[in-house]
Amino acid sequence: MSRTRTPVVEPITPTPPESVHVPWMIQRWSSIAFLHWPVDVEQLRPLVLEELTIDTFHDRAWVGLVPFRMTIRLPFLPPVPLVSIFPEINVRTYVRDPDGRRGLYFLSLDVPRSAAVAGARLALGLPYMWSRIDVGESGDRIAYMAERRSPSPPAKTSIVVPRRRPVPEPEPDLAEFLTARFRLFAHGPLGLYSVSVEHPPWDLRRVRGTSVDDEFIAAAGVPLDHPRLHVHVADDVNVRVGFPKRISPPG
Repeated sequence: MSRTRTPVVEPITPTPPESVHVPWMIQRWSSIAFLHWPVDVEQLRPLVLEELTIDTFHDRAWVGLVPFRMTIRLPFLPPVPLVSIFPEINVRTYVRDPDGRRGLYFLSLDVPRSAAVAGARLALGLPYMWSRIDVGESGDRIAYMAERRSPSPPAKTSIVVPRRRPVPEPEPDLAEFLTARFRLFAHGPLGLYSVSVEHPPWDLRRVRGTSVDDEFIAAAGVPLDHPRLHVHVADDVNVRVGFPKRISPPG
């Protein structure tokens, strides 16, 4: 009689659990903010692949709204002006694969590049959306504004985050749980796969006074019944992105 193996859950650490020795892409993430709300696991379960387990902190799942600027290039090549630099706003939650490895799962990724949206949706099965996105900095605040163009349904978001007025971090373990994620999971043409990333530990600062008027999370299918909001900002990081790796089904 066969026995079901119980996977060992990977610990959360500020550094990546595995190195990206041969990257297929180099990125730089800047002007980044992490906005998080607690949600019930049952609210997320229909939205996440059944092969993945929703990761929880004190029995609560979390949904994140993460705006930032991205610079991308191929290894050994410089960025291409007007093509390689653009903003992104993603909606995400946190999961584990059948082997207990931790990572994140995207519910939507909005970028202002229609060709990139079509390519990523077709080749990788990632839920990219085409949006107009503006990012502006004034004083100690950074503002992100976006309006989705395609696909439907239409949605908007407006986020204003203070960047230079940190407050004490009451839950460092929670902050690490929400941000120390070095792997994404998705389902593409070849099935369930993962992509690892490698970057230095985040220099996180918790902030208060954020203004957010968001429709992206609701458009992804997540109702926010809990007003509790956690907001962190971080300095820029250089990122090495690994090649997609197919995850074989257990058995």
